[in-house]
Amino acid sequence: MNHDNNNSNTQPKGLFADKAYPREPDVSQPTDINKPIDINKEQKVNNSIYPADESLSASNTPLSTIAPESSQHPTANKTTIASDEPLKLAVVGHTNTGKTSILRTLLRDVYFGEVKDEAATTRHVESAQLTDNQTGEVLVTLYDTPGLEDASGLMDWLEDNTASRRDGIERLQQFLAADVAQGDALDSSEDYSQEAKVIRQLLASDMAIYVVDAREPVLGKYKDELSILSWAAIPVMPVFNFTDSQDANIDEWQTMLARRNLHISTRFDSVAFEFADEMQLWQNLATMLTHAEMLEQLMQRRTENWARLYEEANIIIADFLLNVAAFVHEINEDDDPLPVLQQMQEAVRQSERSMQHKLLNLYKFYDNAVAATPLELQAYQQDPFDPELLKSYGIRTTSGAAAGALLGLGIDAAALGTTLGLGAALGGIAGGLLSNTGSIADKIIGVKRLYIDPATLTLLATRAMDLLVALRHRGHAATDATQLLYAKEQYAKEKITTDNSELVDDESNPITPWPTHKLPSELKKARGKPQWSSLSSGKSEQAESLRIDAAWSLSAKLQSHNLDRE
Repeated sequence: MNHDNNNSNTQPKGLFADKAYPREPDVSQPTDINKPIDINKEQKVNNSIYPADESLSASNTPLSTIAPESSQHPTANKTTIASDEPLKLAVVGHTNTGKTSILRTLLRDVYFGEVKDEAATTRHVESAQLTDNQTGEVLVTLYDTPGLEDASGLMDWLEDNTASRRDGIERLQQFLAADVAQGDALDSSEDYSQEAKVIRQLLASDMAIYVVDAREPVLGKYKDELSILSWAAIPVMPVFNFTDSQDANIDEWQTMLARRNLHISTRFDSVAFEFADEMQLWQNLATMLTHAEMLEQLMQRRTENWARLYEEANIIIADFLLNVAAFVHEINEDDDPLPVLQQMQEAVRQSERSMQHKLLNLYKFYDNAVAATPLELQAYQQDPFDPELLKSYGIRTTSGAAAGALLGLGIDAAALGTTLGLGAALGGIAGGLLSNTGSIADKIIGVKRLYIDPATLTLLATRAMDLLVALRHRGHAATDATQLLYAKEQYAKEKITTDNSELVDDESNPITPWPTHKLPSELKKARGKPQWSSLSSGKSEQAESLRIDAAWSLSAKLQSHNLDRE
């Protein structure tokens, strides 16, 4: 009993963790087989903890907490995964196939590991845990491993130096005991210390995903990698990365994999993200396990969280639109409106930028130098009051003219349902704001009220919803700003205007959430509620509380429109 307890304090817990450690001495075996193998030798294990059901706060910082040393090397030996134990999942594959990129997207963390367009970026094993934030239990531990640099050379060494009559685990143990696995080989061409790090982790894991760059042809070195991985005697599932590329060779790969009895694979593009693909990845892994409770719990949490993120994002957008719609400024009829218009425009720009940052943080795309963010795209840098931007979205102004040409004086049609045509038109004023009187009494006493016009409100809504769609389809490994562009949206916009042709009819615009002359009732109501806008009153919390019910109502309409677009 004491002997067993001692073992439990030195060996890691995993489905086949005992395979990386020596068995009881057997004089019939060569001494190199019995040499103790330290599974963590030369390993750099950096545990980060990520809730499966992540916080919804828009001000979150990356969840990258280093686990205590005692939790990095769990103990207790076992030969099968129990129903109440977390899954240990090794992420393996050739160099530069995107292993770390896939982990960044699964973890929703642009900071995890190091991603470069060059081989052998990851040099040590790093780990991160997905936890259930409701219970605190660890559901899955993910291990990012170095790339397999020379599997063909390692296969030749194994064929020459291990007995084929032994099973794969014994042959891998003999390799790990050899000098070539420690980087101490006399011949520098036989340095397989990087491969040794992968195999040590593989033998201590419950299962593995083998990352395939779908753009690569099927080569002999990949076949050797799969042969070596199969010797670990754990389930291995191929995962195709970069599947959105036109150069993908998935059919060729699947044929080769089937010949090696690997019939279960999945697609998961770490750049062009699809939530359904992630769920399929976890589901396929679950089918390969006897006890899949942890993965089922993870899928449930992630599905719930994805829906909550979407709901909160639409509330953020709806609240922003109501804040802008209620924005009003009164001036005397004889005052020059231009300075006030410019001040109002700048306030709206800042408010839009704040809303965009809330969405970025909600989906954990932090605006920093780690990776390109959506706001680096020209479309999001362009001034929302630029007439050309309205045209690119196929949006007509209320008067039918380009923004900035004529701003009519009168009762706002969006607010009161009609235009009385009071007063003369103002020419040469910067676009995007409609000068109007709130009532006939205002006209009589010589007061003008300046609002954001319906065309600009529609544009702001469309840009915000474009950003949300893009964030939901962007992986956390994307390093190029252009990788944010969502193909469906780009195609639809290109169809709106071609070669300066006439704008499409307002009713048939596939991009905007509503025709410019048919603002949602919540926005129409806001036009008569200046107290709803912090831009008008400067009282942020009070204004937000006043418009909260309208924000929930408007967000439901935005959700319905966004789901139709996706």
